[in-house]
Amino acid sequence: MTHAQHVATEDPHAALSALNARVDELVAAAGAASWNAETPAAGWDVAMQIAHLAWTDEVSLTAIRDAVAFQAVVDTAMSDPTGFVDAGAAEIAATGRDEVLARWRLARGELADALKSADPGEKIPWFGPPMRPGSMTTARIMETWAHGVDVADALGISVSDDPAFVGALPHVAKLGFKTRAFAYTMNGLEAPTSEIHVSLARPAGGRLEFGPADADQRVSGSLVDFCLLVTQRVHLADTDLEALGDDAAQWLRIAQAFAGLPGAGREEGARA
Repeated sequence: MTHAQHVATEDPHAALSALNARVDELVAAAGAASWNAETPAAGWDVAMQIAHLAWTDEVSLTAIRDAVAFQAVVDTAMSDPTGFVDAGAAEIAATGRDEVLARWRLARGELADALKSADPGEKIPWFGPPMRPGSMTTARIMETWAHGVDVADALGISVSDDPAFVGALPHVAKLGFKTRAFAYTMNGLEAPTSEIHVSLARPAGGRLEFGPADADQRVSGSLVDFCLLVTQRVHLADTDLEALGDDAAQWLRIAQAFAGLPGAGREEGARA
């Protein structure tokens, strides 16, 4: 691992910047002909994926800068909880490729500056629980990684060993672990009180671990598959993840690292 890759892995701001730049690079290199290529997310082409990133970056900025204006966004979302995400992305996507890319580049740049300069202890409102700037940065990594994977899949590009995508993995996994109880809440279930240990194999060797080493409930497998699962980019049956204990097994069936209603996930075999 080079020094630059190491920094991108450890520093969330650097990881987010590298990931944004890499997704942008993939889309730019693919050209206008691939702008409407269908991604694995039903009904979402590349244009919708990038428009969604632009929308969420803009809304994140609003949450940081103007809590009242952000509450208005939340109110709109609550009036159409299952459709507002698609509607926001579709509205931006309709402006055309050049405008969408320009809008995304501007929003993500301004958001990066805002997150770096924000008071680390500040609570920023969001659709899920309020977040501190560090947590919001991690959330943006997670979302950009997930939608970036969809874009790469649509373009026929493997990112399994791409430095920017690999550098984001620990941040996505960390959020996936921290949102365990949240996933139960979003599914209308009571979260168990049991501790859980998660041990994940990094692509280049070594392991990333969370939770008490002596916990009875355990999850193990590859770091990539765990990140794909908690972002609902793969069906559990198509991963190498293994659960020891009923609580661990239940969590893997409902895991989600993103705010909002549980998604339908991907069908078994879609990413074998």
